[in-house]
Amino acid sequence: MNLNLANMLTLARVFAVPVLVVLLSIEQELKTVVSAYLAAGVFVLASLTDMADGYVARRQNLITNLGKFLDPLADKLLIGSALVMLVGLGWVPAWIVVVIICRELAVTGMRGVAADKGVVIAADSLGKMKTISQILALVPLLLHYPLFGFDPHPLGMLLLYVALALTVFSGANYLYNFYKNWLQLE
Repeated sequence: MNLNLANMLTLARVFAVPVLVVLLSIEQELKTVVSAYLAAGVFVLASLTDMADGYVARRQNLITNLGKFLDPLADKLLIGSALVMLVGLGWVPAWIVVVIICRELAVTGMRGVAADKGVVIAADSLGKMKTISQILALVPLLLHYPLFGFDPHPLGMLLLYVALALTVFSGANYLYNFYKNWLQLE
């Protein structure tokens, strides 16, 4: 296994997931502002590793197959776990999370089939914008409680609807590209 700095940053994001889940479970049981804020802090730090691992990998030429596999997986684990926990807290509608997770599974499946045929369907700018919009939506949703008189939840929901639109649109774009490539392979 090639555990260079970029891959270790990606693994840090994976290891942040159980910490996030535990903090949000505490929030669910005890309704403490502190656990919500700590969960938001863990989420922000983990999300920053997404930018850092890519920067390090490109800058130091540390791009590996392990990193290509782990990076999108880490994103899906972090964002999916946060969304599922927010449904459990009653802070996010379940249908939105179902649409987002189904898109992620569909795109992952399409990439797997394409890879089996020797075609790489790389992340495009829409997919990256989708991930950024999901992260930006989740931060105020995780904070949830009013801070200095500002209620972050409505902002988080607005951003989540934007993220949902980008999620669906980018998923359709991946589906179109997959179909176009599939026709060339057959």
